Amino acid sequence: MTTARHPDLPSRPVYLDHNATTPVDPRVLDAMLPALRGDFANPSSTHAFAAGPARLLAAARAEVAALLGARPEEIVLTGSGSEADALAVRGAALAAATRRGVRPHVITQVTEHPAVLAACEELRTRHGARITVLPVDAEGRVEPADVASAITADTVLVSVMHANNETGTLQPITEIAAVCRERGVLLHTDAAQSVGKVPVDVDALGVDLLTVVGHKMYAPKGVAALYVRRGVAVHPLVGGGGQEHGLRAGTENVPHAVALGAAARIARAELADGEGPRLADLRDRLAARLAGLLPGRVHVHGHPVHRLPGTLNVHIDGTVGHELLAATPDVAASTGSACHSGSHTPSAVLTAMGLPGTDALATLRLSLGRWTTQADVDLAAVLLAAGADGASA
Repeated sequence: MTTARHPDLPSRPVYLDHNATTPVDPRVLDAMLPALRGDFANPSSTHAFAAGPARLLAAARAEVAALLGARPEEIVLTGSGSEADALAVRGAALAAATRRGVRPHVITQVTEHPAVLAACEELRTRHGARITVLPVDAEGRVEPADVASAITADTVLVSVMHANNETGTLQPITEIAAVCRERGVLLHTDAAQSVGKVPVDVDALGVDLLTVVGHKMYAPKGVAALYVRRGVAVHPLVGGGGQEHGLRAGTENVPHAVALGAAARIARAELADGEGPRLADLRDRLAARLAGLLPGRVHVHGHPVHRLPGTLNVHIDGTVGHELLAATPDVAASTGSACHSGSHTPSAVLTAMGLPGTDALATLRLSLGRWTTQADVDLAAVLLAAGADGASA
């Protein structure tokens, strides 16, 4: 288990925004350097220089597969999670609709990642697809029975994220997968927030497609992957040279692929060493410290049990989230609102869960990570409480 502080992460501000992005693990950086130096060649070339990069690429694919309980040939490397989501939703839906000769019907849910919602909208506007967007309950979960009720003879794909990026709520993917399997419908899940934080096994979940994002698990930005279960047909987004099993053309980004593989290998070891329970303890300590310093004013959102170990979503009575963070510069975190041209609107995720606008605007997302310590969460609680007291004075 990691204990030493990250060499490039200062002690202040306290970094509690790991759901937005994570610092690159120094071990990941060390692993990718050889691919930036001697192993620079195009892995698809036929000369001797290509052998090293090709081996690195194969090893990285195998590491990602091992983290997911998948086969290496089921891993398609992409440039971002949004690209992987688009490839899954558009690619799988169009391929299935073509094979079945139907106007595609796709089911998703209201708190889904914007990349999935955008892919669904493009299917609707460009390909005439019918899209069903399911509601969530007050804890942010989709009812599997609602998925079952929404499936029709033309349904080709269901896409429901594994863990919400704002609340940390984990969806009942295994139960949804059973519904989809019984009805012959493909299931995609965006697991960007959950892979590396909780155990994720594609066979145990029962999914057909799953998105992994490097910069959410201590690899650099610019690399992600899509698990595509063997036998699932997907139309490529980018045609060309036939890389990535013909699903994603373009010369492979070997250094970043190596980084993703190293991040996957480290994540497996950290999970086995108890990183999840450690983060859950820190998350609960942070919630308890805030509640003790601000009695009766702190309200936690999301499922109380089925949620990520390092995500705490709270609103504090008498505050506005972005104003509280502005007044507390020694805590780096996110709010429950979106800023457009200087005006703040409540989070669509929180309002979909039934939160009033004033509560949603008062919300903070505090997300912990590999180098977060007990001292960090204690300091953050004191700083946020002081800011909240000042806001309500």
